[in-house]
Amino acid sequence: MLYDAYQAYCDVLTPARLTARAATGFRDKFLGGAKTMPMARRLFALAETFDKSTITHKRPPYDIDEVLCGNTMTPVVEDVALALPFGDLLHFAKPEVTTPQPKVLVVAPLSGHFATLLRNTVATLLRDHDVYITDWKNARDVPLSAGKFGLDEYIDYVIRFLQEIGDPAAKRGANVLAVCQPCVPVLAAVAIMAQDDDPCQPRTMSLLGGPVDVRESPTVVNELANAQSYDWFENNLIHTVPWRYKGGGRKVYPGFIQLTAFMSMNMGRHNAQFRKLYQHLADLEMDEAAKIEDFYDEYLAVLDMTAEFYLETIDRVFQQAQLAKGELVHRGRRVDCAAIRKTALLTVEGERDDICAVGQTAAAHLLCTSLRPHLRRHHLQPGVGHYGVFSGSKWEREVYPQVRAMILAMA
Repeated sequence: MLYDAYQAYCDVLTPARLTARAATGFRDKFLGGAKTMPMARRLFALAETFDKSTITHKRPPYDIDEVLCGNTMTPVVEDVALALPFGDLLHFAKPEVTTPQPKVLVVAPLSGHFATLLRNTVATLLRDHDVYITDWKNARDVPLSAGKFGLDEYIDYVIRFLQEIGDPAAKRGANVLAVCQPCVPVLAAVAIMAQDDDPCQPRTMSLLGGPVDVRESPTVVNELANAQSYDWFENNLIHTVPWRYKGGGRKVYPGFIQLTAFMSMNMGRHNAQFRKLYQHLADLEMDEAAKIEDFYDEYLAVLDMTAEFYLETIDRVFQQAQLAKGELVHRGRRVDCAAIRKTALLTVEGERDDICAVGQTAAAHLLCTSLRPHLRRHHLQPGVGHYGVFSGSKWEREVYPQVRAMILAMA
């Protein structure tokens, strides 16, 4: 019922949103002179601010058209290397680069936002690497006939993607980089590939700010996950997709609930940002307004997670910490991280990370007991929170060189 009520609310506001969007376009095309009139500027600023506060359910574009490779700006072309029901393996091809570069699979979080949240991560890696990403789909757009998608299926997808970009004939794998939530399933996937002696097991594995062991320095996020029982999460947060969508009838954890939870943790800041946006638009400070708009275009684009994936993550990762305890089972087999012997491990944590605190990601080293010392590294990045580990100036200047050096060492 909640999903239907939310959809009804969106439907009621749709005419107002369209009117606001039309007003903004009308201003830009035909009323240039009106921009100098204070009252007109305020009215148009209000319309645009209202329009930009809209929650959307479609993936924003990556907008990575070119990157600097060496001293040359090189075109980038998006290509779907492998299409699966719940996510695509997206390739950022560089047709003009003829020298082979190390392949990197970026495993994006499936936590209410699209993989485009890692736009800066991908753009930075593209300078020196051949980059792929897990482009997860909105569960409400996946028909029931596609089946279920839980933690086991997530691990299967990671393995399948690594096999797709690896070279089994040469027994040469790619490299994998996981950001936040997927650190657990990626570590599990690599362990399973090692247990099977898969020729495509990755050469390096970089885990950035992930909840490998949530028992270490628990954060507010960890406490919230343990504040209620499994049944409470299932009964209160799982809803049915309306039949008007391709995934009609599918049980999901709606993205709009996740977004509401995130925003409620710091609602004052978000309100202040929209007030700033309005003022920048009213004052014709368009560059400053664009920075805020770009952030919220991404932040307000949400996807639904399948009920099974959300609930299993709460249960097996956050409440039971199964991987950290050596109790995680995939397809009836225990996941043994000690089997990892060939994949070099890099863990990265942010000093001020209040989502995955210091120690939670580094715990991976305690699990990968068979790795020799030269195949393991840990980097604690001073002065950054969660997002600074994989996005922004310190990611580009200080964290990325650690990732690049590890990949180069294992090339």
